[in-house]
Amino acid sequence: MNTQNHILVFSGNANKPLAGQIAQKLNVELGLSLISKFSDGETRIEIQSSVRGKDVFLIQSTCAPANENIMELLIMLDAMKRASPYRITAVIPYYGYSRQERKSAPRTPITAKLIADLLSTAGIDRLLTLELHTGAIQGFFDIPVDHLYSKPVFFENFKKMNFTNPVIVSPDAGGTERARAMAKLMGCGLVIIDKRREKPNESEVMHIVGEVENKTAIIIDDIVDTAGSLTTAAKTLKAHGALKVYAAATHGVLSGPAIERIQNSCMEKLFITDTISLSHAALSCEKIKVLSVADILAKGIHCIHNNESISRLFI
Repeated sequence: MNTQNHILVFSGNANKPLAGQIAQKLNVELGLSLISKFSDGETRIEIQSSVRGKDVFLIQSTCAPANENIMELLIMLDAMKRASPYRITAVIPYYGYSRQERKSAPRTPITAKLIADLLSTAGIDRLLTLELHTGAIQGFFDIPVDHLYSKPVFFENFKKMNFTNPVIVSPDAGGTERARAMAKLMGCGLVIIDKRREKPNESEVMHIVGEVENKTAIIIDDIVDTAGSLTTAAKTLKAHGALKVYAAATHGVLSGPAIERIQNSCMEKLFITDTISLSHAALSCEKIKVLSVADILAKGIHCIHNNESISRLFI
């Protein structure tokens, strides 16, 4: 992949392995920066590569520790903005706080909008992100937002799997559009799980809309956090006659008892991407397979840098 000399790619500490892979695919070296802490715990940033007049891409997922990674991102952006770059694009593979995109109860914040405001104030000219929890978050910005999807990554993997009689499953009504797009691409049926969420990270599966008996069920979601909903959905699908159950989720948050639940579940395999740097426990789990999104993000950066249409990355 050819790029002009004035492109610069930087990385925060959230997911340096992914940033390194992206830079490698772009045939560039990661920009030099010093990221450390002062003795009182404040974040210290020093951009050591000149960014004057350069097209700058800063890669940072706002995953756990979310607040620390967000603050690191904001301070890096401020440092770059004050150094006169041509343009700054924040590349955020995992957009943290995306599940707080609306008022879910009285006197609660819309934190996804707050993060958007902070990023804009810090000085970004453009945002490149992957698989937002809801596409409406794009409207929280008054700058261009390039929203890529993990669907091509999962689809290429599924083609190699050669599933027997597959059916795509949405784990809730909110994910129907995402699951429908994959079902259309694979040319198979769609099933929806109706569930009632009593409180955060806990849910009760009510019933299944569609037919899964004697089929290979593939659950499609954007985030797997504690894996409670996911493993319960898999159990319900098996109870309704599914031959095998697989799952694919873009962002592997995998907090709390997630790894144990996945390992002890009836799922054959959980496919996740590397938008979030995984723990040793997650990487060691035999039921988890990691697929890289470095290529699709590198292509997105290439298109932005060369003022090309990014729509060709959608399938």
